[in-house]
Amino acid sequence: MRGARRAVRHRWAASAVSGLLIVAAPIVERTVDPDTGRALMVAASLVAGGPIAVRAARSLGHRTIGIELLVTTASVGALVIGEFWEAAAVTFLFAVGGALEASTLGRTRRALAELLDLAPAVAVVVRDGEQVQVAADQVGVGETVLVKNGAKVPVDGEVIDGRAVVDEAGITGESIPADKGAGAKVFAGTVSRGGFIRVRATGVGADTTLARVVHRVEEAQEEKARAQRFIERFSRWYTPGIMVLAAVAGLLTEDVVMALTLLVISCPGALVISMPVSIVAGIGRAARSGILIKGGEHLETAARVTAVALDKTGTLTRGRPRLTDLVPVPGTTQHDLLGWAALAEAGSEHPLARPVLEAAREAGLPAPPLPDQVVPHPGKGVQARSGTHRIVVGSLGLLAESGIVADPWTRATVAGFAEAGRTPMAVALDGAVLGVIAMADEVRADAAAMVRELRDAGVRRVVMLTGDDARVARAVAATTGVAEVRAGLLPEDKLAAVRALQAEGQVVAMVGDGVNDAPALATADVGIAMGAAGSDVALETADLALMSDNLMRLPEAIRLSRLTVRNLRQNAAIALVTVAVLLSGVLLGGVTMAIGMFVHQASVLVVIVNGMRLLRIRPRTVEAHRACTAAGEVRPATAGSR
Repeated sequence: MRGARRAVRHRWAASAVSGLLIVAAPIVERTVDPDTGRALMVAASLVAGGPIAVRAARSLGHRTIGIELLVTTASVGALVIGEFWEAAAVTFLFAVGGALEASTLGRTRRALAELLDLAPAVAVVVRDGEQVQVAADQVGVGETVLVKNGAKVPVDGEVIDGRAVVDEAGITGESIPADKGAGAKVFAGTVSRGGFIRVRATGVGADTTLARVVHRVEEAQEEKARAQRFIERFSRWYTPGIMVLAAVAGLLTEDVVMALTLLVISCPGALVISMPVSIVAGIGRAARSGILIKGGEHLETAARVTAVALDKTGTLTRGRPRLTDLVPVPGTTQHDLLGWAALAEAGSEHPLARPVLEAAREAGLPAPPLPDQVVPHPGKGVQARSGTHRIVVGSLGLLAESGIVADPWTRATVAGFAEAGRTPMAVALDGAVLGVIAMADEVRADAAAMVRELRDAGVRRVVMLTGDDARVARAVAATTGVAEVRAGLLPEDKLAAVRALQAEGQVVAMVGDGVNDAPALATADVGIAMGAAGSDVALETADLALMSDNLMRLPEAIRLSRLTVRNLRQNAAIALVTVAVLLSGVLLGGVTMAIGMFVHQASVLVVIVNGMRLLRIRPRTVEAHRACTAAGEVRPATAGSR
């Protein structure tokens, strides 16, 4: 019984029964009895039209006049005037179109289903020294999880020991598996392609990156674009307007069939469905590439981007600066210079602190104690106090603010490092300069290709915003092909730079890490977070989140947004042209109710299929990335700025 009920409720059941009755009706009419044949045709229209009428009544209950009401009114009118074939044909075609629409729309959501399939069901954890298999959502934070060859990683976590090659394509969109060793981060839903690792769980169940990605994609596919909201508002007025128009036309011409036909051919079904199918397909296709788009509105905005503002450190460069030079003043050793710099940086949270501390450790210096007081100066450096000593590490400007006079040698040394493409910092102790240290970062191998691809995608201006020295910034710009550089910027200056671009009429996308440069990211028309995998802040705050650090995902996101909006426009044009042609056909004669419904439903399927094309797009930035990775080498450039 339950199986029979499921079959009846299946989306194709009403269409199938109605279709059989329509085929049988003329046969019975000619061979058995004309009245029986006509009764079968009426039954066909009732079987297919019943669910349509129910939906129309529900919509009216919510004070909404929808497409179903137009079809129901037209079919009932046809039955009343004895046009049984027309009534059956209209309801049958509408039912078939609805079933096809539901089926094909389901395919556009396949990207989300694929993400859900990534979620592992079980995990192997170590409890009381034994391996125990448990449900993945039953793993506790801090527990040790074993990931063997071929197994899915069940949690977000940090590798304790072992080594494995992990396929992260489902999360980051990267096709090349990543090598994971002790200290590396792994994400739930990724797959070990070789090796064995022990992982300490840091995120489980709904707190994993995969769960947050799925949640974000679900929200994004439901969020409406501006054009979609406009079409829905338009249809709420359009539908009752068409009913009034049909009634007036019927009264004036005394042609009831024409009035009913107007109801059928004027259904805005293709126009209404054209928007969500493209939005859902575009967002789903982006998710496959590790590009999370917050919703249709942000996708539309990304398609209009004319200027991209890039932070230098961690975006154009790898963000892993290393200490390259130690130049002490006469009477000071390199160890002394490095030791005092490390002491000041021990209490700093800035990325430039890490290479100083690493260099001190590699030089065999003892781990510096935490200073008594640390005062960061964003964009300039850091001041620290340890006992009676005051240490300053940073730019010449910070030295001046601290009342320290930089002698000509210090100025010349700083200038020399900057001209060479390194980031220099002076180190002073108790008001006297001890020397200059310099750092270098690496320009990403695909940075130049990314800039070219942005321009090919239609971005007119690519601007570097950095707190680094202007000479250092120009060196990176020359390497990457960035034409505009704004250097020596504090966080508030970057915000002002974004606003200035907007004041010039630019639609600005700001690219950062989702945490730093937060004001600029929030002010930009589109905030884009790089390397968002594992970052709660980036996933929640960014309009677009690129899950990997692959720069080529940036132009791919812009290009895919433009393709999706172009697809939206194509679908709207198809829908409007179809209605215009059918309307002309009705007024001029020749378009019947059945033909009108057939063409209308065909246009619905055309816009759905056109939207689904987005799922098969393979942006050329993928090939560009592979080419530049294969041919290019990582080039040294500057370190980051404070």
